Amino acid sequence: MDETDRRLISILRHDARASLSDLAIGLGVSRTTVRARIERLRANGEIVGFTVVLRGDTARDPVRGLMMLGIEGRGTDRVIRQLNGLSAVRATHTTNGRWDVIVEIGTETLEELDRVLAQIRRFDGIASSETSLLLNTWKSGR
Repeated sequence: MDETDRRLISILRHDARASLSDLAIGLGVSRTTVRARIERLRANGEIVGFTVVLRGDTARDPVRGLMMLGIEGRGTDRVIRQLNGLSAVRATHTTNGRWDVIVEIGTETLEELDRVLAQIRRFDGIASSETSLLLNTWKSGR
């Protein structure tokens, strides 16, 4: 993948519905080149699909947060299994640095979020946690 491919992907992430003409102008190449690059990126598995984000998708969870977890010892796999069993957990991510796992949580109310956070804090192996509420989303891949 070269710089033009990376720029093409960046533009498509911003607007996957951009026309070939608009993509070509933005990249300074021909429409044929853009079409060929997209097909090559799809064929080699770099681009696996395109999606549409609906208003309802962003309104699904009026209260959203990220919970960062520090886990004692070697309990990460067990904790992740427990987290993924909770209906309010949208995604779990292992990471490096201060935190071992970052959990995306979505609920209908602050009270429900508080209950989920308390439940997670009671899991065996959770050494520390920090939670940030997501106030506004400017761009989402979902």
